[in-house]
Amino acid sequence: MFRRQLLAAAFLVGLAAATAGWTHAAPPQTGSSPIDPHKVFGSKNAPITMEVFSDFQCPACKTLYTGVWRQLFENYVNTGKVYLIHRDFPLPVHAHSRDAARYATAAARVGQFEAVERVLFEKQQAWDASGDVDGTVAGVLTPAQMKKVRDLVKSGAVDPEIDRDVTLGKSLGVGSTPTCYITCKGQTYPVIGPQSYQVFHEFLDQLLKQ
Repeated sequence: MFRRQLLAAAFLVGLAAATAGWTHAAPPQTGSSPIDPHKVFGSKNAPITMEVFSDFQCPACKTLYTGVWRQLFENYVNTGKVYLIHRDFPLPVHAHSRDAARYATAAARVGQFEAVERVLFEKQQAWDASGDVDGTVAGVLTPAQMKKVRDLVKSGAVDPEIDRDVTLGKSLGVGSTPTCYITCKGQTYPVIGPQSYQVFHEFLDQLLKQ
């Protein structure tokens, strides 16, 4: 919690002093790890790229999704200002997060990533307790779609994609979720934890003005 408070303070200091006080990281090497076209949103030519490492069983990731995503998409992603990349980073401490990542990745391959992402976060508390990821996902897919998803999960075909995301995240120093990397004009800013929409809004606008 203390680390998150310091990070939020760094956001605000950076806004007041044109990003002074930020620790810059090397830009994420997205080209070194294939990107699922169904897990990216917005224009690839957007001035800002936001790469998000997330865990579907992580309460903080749910907070980011429910509290920030709708407005972020409306005001930045859908308007061509931000190119958003979803990366799976299931944490070992969460017993069902790997399964959730499998189902979401499989759903992406049948064009249903957003629907499954939404239900996994909205019903996180229920499947966290029951472990019923399959039943949760089945509630938003057609029987035909669900069969394809189950086949992909059972075959293990989606595991290499998740492993690539995890490997990339570890190479960048990701140790918790959510972790975002915001890149603009060659500079990358690591953002750890579920910051508020207002913080993202002010910081993104500051970057766009540079």
